Amino acid sequence: MTPQIKLKPLVWHPHVAPVELADATAEQLEAMKVTPSAKKVSPYVRTLAHDPESYVARTVLFNAIMYAEGGLPRSDRELGALGASVVNGCRYCAVVHARQHAQLTQSDAVVSAVYLDRPEDLSPRDAAIYAFARRLSVTPSTAMPEDVQALRDAGLEEAEIVDLIHSIAIFGWANRLMHVLGHATPT
Repeated sequence: MTPQIKLKPLVWHPHVAPVELADATAEQLEAMKVTPSAKKVSPYVRTLAHDPESYVARTVLFNAIMYAEGGLPRSDRELGALGASVVNGCRYCAVVHARQHAQLTQSDAVVSAVYLDRPEDLSPRDAAIYAFARRLSVTPSTAMPEDVQALRDAGLEEAEIVDLIHSIAIFGWANRLMHVLGHATPT
């Protein structure tokens, strides 16, 4: 059995000064209303708000992929995001999505298996999702029909596979954006 780990949040430090709410334009303030959490406006959101039109387009797409009702369960979307973020070396996103997965499943078992590199401790479904996320993130063109078949064999339906591809793909992009715009450190 995999030992259980607990991941502490990281702090993201932008390289570009984020938009200050007091100095934000009406367009920037309106754009920041589409933030996924709707709880706070993070430095990342405020950094992206320098280009409000792009920020809104990115966030509407992100929300549709990660928070859509139906299809692939949210915890599986988070596992896809986690797998992509691990491969892409985005520590911040990996920790955020690992913590989301653990919260949604009420268990640290999958996250621990991923962080301790023990894929043999994953269920067949989780192992297939994680392996596919890794394969698609390392070199997308190397994902083969047998990789998709492994997902089907693990019980994923076609619409769920499409949802998984979307969650992995958006993190191929999002991880790289975060790397360019800033860096993460422990709290």
